[in-house]
Amino acid sequence: MKKLIAMTVLAAAVMVAPFAAAQDNADGIAEVQALRTAAQKDKRALVATTLDLSPADAKKFWPVYDTYQRDLARYQRARNVALETLVARDRPMSTPYAKNLSNELLAIEEQEIKSRRKMHTAVMKALPPKKSAQYMQLESKLRAAQAYEIAIAFPLEK
Repeated sequence: MKKLIAMTVLAAAVMVAPFAAAQDNADGIAEVQALRTAAQKDKRALVATTLDLSPADAKKFWPVYDTYQRDLARYQRARNVALETLVARDRPMSTPYAKNLSNELLAIEEQEIKSRRKMHTAVMKALPPKKSAQYMQLESKLRAAQAYEIAIAFPLEK
C-alpha cells in the first residue's frame, strides 16, 4: 500500500513538473522584459534602485559603472556596424569576407569579456560581495536581453 501511495505521489509530481517549469519560464521571461523596459527608460536609475547603495558605496561604484557602460556602448557600436554592413551587402558573402566578419565579431566579444572581467574586479572592490553579485546578475540579464534583440534583428546569412 505504501508503494502504491509513493508511486501515485511520484506520478503526480512528474505530471505537474512541466507545468511548474513553464510557469517559472514565463515568470523569468516577464522579469527580463520588465528589466529591459526599465533599462531602456533609465538604466542608471534601474541599477540604483536595484542595488540601493549607501553613499559611500555609490561613490566607489558609479565611476566603475560609467566606465563599463562606455565600453559596452563602444562594443555595441562596433558590432552593429559589422552586422549592418553585412545586411547592406548586395551580393553573396565571399569566403574572405565571411572569415573577416567572423574574426571581427569574435574580437568584439573578446574585448567585451575582458572589459567585463575588469569591471567585475573593480565592482568586487567597490561593493560588498552580495551587492556585487546582484549587479553582475542584473547586468547579465540585461546583456542577454540585448543579445536576443540582436539575434532577432539580424537575419542569418544564406
